[in-house]
Amino acid sequence: MTEIRTIGIVGAGTMGSGIAQVFAQFGHKVLIRDIAQEQVSLGLETIGKSLRRSVEKGRMSAAEMDSLLGRIVPVTELGRLAEADFIVEAIVEDAGAKVALFHELDRLARPGVILASNTSSISITRLAGATARPDRVIGMHFMNPVPVMRLVELIRGLATSDETFTASRELTLRLEKLPVEARDFPGFISNRVLMPMINEAVFALMEGVGSAEAIDTVMKLGMNHPMGPLELADLIGLDTCLAILEILHREIGDDRYRPCPLLRKHVEAGWLGRKSGRGFHAYEKR
Repeated sequence: MTEIRTIGIVGAGTMGSGIAQVFAQFGHKVLIRDIAQEQVSLGLETIGKSLRRSVEKGRMSAAEMDSLLGRIVPVTELGRLAEADFIVEAIVEDAGAKVALFHELDRLARPGVILASNTSSISITRLAGATARPDRVIGMHFMNPVPVMRLVELIRGLATSDETFTASRELTLRLEKLPVEARDFPGFISNRVLMPMINEAVFALMEGVGSAEAIDTVMKLGMNHPMGPLELADLIGLDTCLAILEILHREIGDDRYRPCPLLRKHVEAGWLGRKSGRGFHAYEKR
């Protein structure tokens, strides 16, 4: 398998920019791509803010920050990813969009290159089926915020080879992350457990069991969670939470995954959480 030096990241949003930052931090050249220059610039701005905080806290020097940023190359042409030795997809959580992208990446990437998806719920086998290299497709689900969270779920598709899994696991370890293998099942491990909890918290809010602040405080102080479920939903993005729950509900066919109507209303109103300035709590708009 090709030595992995250059990483391609598709999607410059919260997850894509975080993944790009971590790969660059550990010496990789990173090509970060989005459909428009504005999106790529916003991703670089997010990375810059994160790194400046690290400099202010003494975790790295200004020179190290500049060196890291120099390894991140912004691109808008998907064809530039033909240079990559390993590609991570981190676009919107939409199966149709991801399938179309994997078809294109398969056409562009060299034969030995692994195509990884940061999907939090969509079938890896389905994405692999859009390519002529299903043995080289894998799920690589990073947690948010990527520079801080150590966990990475690694998900084999039906045809994912041992070679691909081993290479992806070793790459994850080189990033000082902890890889955990999960089956290719809706929601994998993390969201199969997390999303019903978030959904139930939204039902509790809708039914007036407690305020958003009360629900989050109970879970933080009573259950020792570092963040309440409604705060966490705001961090993830309520649109992403809704998309994952819809996939769980549709694919598993169990009404315990039925999205709470209040969650759907918030998404319809554009109250998506931190990224929009308002979710179940209010934030300074980005």
